[in-house]
Amino acid sequence: MDGLAGHDALTASHLFHSTRADLLRRLGQLDEAALSYRRALALASTTAEQRFLSRRLEEIGANPK
Repeated sequence: MDGLAGHDALTASHLFHSTRADLLRRLGQLDEAALSYRRALALASTTAEQRFLSRRLEEIGANPK
């Protein structure tokens, strides 16, 4: 995933960041996951996506802001 981070089209997508966050969460790297979830949340355009990402942040014990 990190190798793809240099592609502007991907890094401008909430889907890239939410996928990265999920992988980091599964690896137990919660601080990095929280950063990626927050970036995805900032890029998400629908209320449903924003709610989902906020819930994920809460699940790992991170503040959505």
